[in-house]
Order: sequence, then structure tokens, then C-alpha cells
Amino acid sequence: MRTVEISKLVADNLDRLGLSWVAGIDGGGRVLSRDTTTQAHVGLVGHMNFIHPFRVQVVGPAEIAYLNTLSTSEQGATFSRLLVEELGAVLLCGVGDAPEYMLAPCNRLKVPLLTCEHPSPHVVDVLRLYLSRLLAASTTLHGVFLDVLEMGVLITGASAIGKSELALELISRGHGLIADDIVELYRVSPELVEGRCPDVLKDFLEVRGIGILNIRTTFGETAVRPRKSLKLIVHLEDHTDEQFKRLDRMSVNASYQEVLGVQIRKVVIPVAAGRNLAVLVETAVRNFVLNLRGIDSTREFIERQARLMEQGE
Repeated sequence: MRTVEISKLVADNLDRLGLSWVAGIDGGGRVLSRDTTTQAHVGLVGHMNFIHPFRVQVVGPAEIAYLNTLSTSEQGATFSRLLVEELGAVLLCGVGDAPEYMLAPCNRLKVPLLTCEHPSPHVVDVLRLYLSRLLAASTTLHGVFLDVLEMGVLITGASAIGKSELALELISRGHGLIADDIVELYRVSPELVEGRCPDVLKDFLEVRGIGILNIRTTFGETAVRPRKSLKLIVHLEDHTDEQFKRLDRMSVNASYQEVLGVQIRKVVIPVAAGRNLAVLVETAVRNFVLNLRGIDSTREFIERQARLMEQGE
């Protein structure tokens, strides 16, 4: 289970949001997580809510205006209702200094109280995206992850089948490396899986016979990418002549592979002597883009043949 401490959240967003820590400094170790089994009723970040409290409660001008309608004693009592055990932090947005009745309870209960000058909707959007990336469900796959024609392409296949050599050829043709060998995949939204590289492997590609290459040093800054959304899986298979003959050359049914609950388009490319795999991968990506636009060349060819046969009857 991935987690993040409030102190890290503040440090990572300090400059972006201009955060100031005004109370509850001892609560920096409070943890946010995606543990849906024990906290299924608790959201991560949102505006002040007493019924369905968020882990990071955002208080903006509208919430302060409501609290200002209450008496002095009611203000303190109402605010204290926010300070439940699972709360991560309270963030005041665009309201100036924190009211006095918030300081003592936050210090006593060790609940971080933060302020910033940005409007609360902007802060909520920034933190939701930040936490969705940091706490996303994740897995790892073996392969080489590349940016090919602005599409995230994961090349998989058996060991020594030529994945790294193919990746090197694609990089030399202007495409970008994201990760080699181990690819970290995160589900950052219901229909989006993002691929990244483990820190220890960044910029490196192993090619049998040559060794480990630093792609950034060898090909330049534009030859590497930090992350990319996974759109296509290209699986390399070693086929004999007999297997080639049995391939369905007119298949119209696309195949998919499930990754973190998301269906990812999959293309299987047979590997054989004389085949230009780099061109085939580029063409597979171009064909996938056309499919997304509703253009299916195979189906179009079959329909054209069917019309000609009907006209000849």
C-alpha cells in the first residue's frame, strides 16, 4: 500500500502552492493512503465537509463566511468537529491568517494547519492530481517502455528475443526511452495507466554484446522521457515457418491485455530473420491511431471485397 506523509506533501507542493505551516507542526507524520478497506468512507482532499470528511479538509472564503456567522464559542466547537482521528491536515486557502480558534485545537491534537493564498478550487485540483499520481494502484511488468510517435508503447517478449535491440533502433529513429527491463505502471485515473522508470534504472538500456548504455548521454536529452501513458503493448513472438503459415492474416478482432483493470490494446509481432521490427512497430502505432479515429483498414478491405463479389453475382 502506497502512502505519503503530510510533511512530504507540504515539501513537494511548497513552491507550487506557497504553503505556510501555522499550527500542528508535530503532526507532519500523519499519513495519507489509498487503503480503501479501512477508509472506504474517507475521501482524500476536498472542501470542508462534516458528513463525509476528507483526509485533507480545504477551507476557503465560503467556509470562513459560514463560520463567521456563528458565535465565538460555536466557531471553536464547529471547527473542532473537523479534527477527527483520520484527518490528515486542514488547509486554509485565500482567507489570510488563520483564526485564533483554530490554532490551539490543532496544536493540541497535532493536526497540521496550513495556509496558502491560492483559491481553494485550484488547490483542490493540484492536490488531487498530486495524490492520484503518488498513491495510484501500481504494478510492474517486464519489458521496454518507449514513447513512439507520442504514444506509450510497451515492448514485451521472451528473454533474448531482441526487445532491447528493437528499442535501440527506435531510439536512433527519434523515439524516446522511458524504462528498460522493469516498468512501473500506475493507474492514475479509471481509464489511464501511466508508465514510469524505477530511479535506479533511469536513462539506462542494456544491449547484449554492448553492455549498459546511458541513453541520455549517448543520444541526448530528447532521447529519454520521464513518464508516458500506456496505450499499446507490442508482444514479440518467435515463429517458425510453419507458424507463419498458420497466422490469421485477415483478423479483424483486436486483442487486449488487462493492466490494473484497464484494457490495453495488444499487438503480436512475429520475429523472424529479415523482418524490420522498428518499421513494424511504428506502423502498428500509426494503425492504432487510425483505429482510434474509427479507421480500420482490414475491415475496409474485407467490405470492399464483399461489395465486388456482390456486384459480380
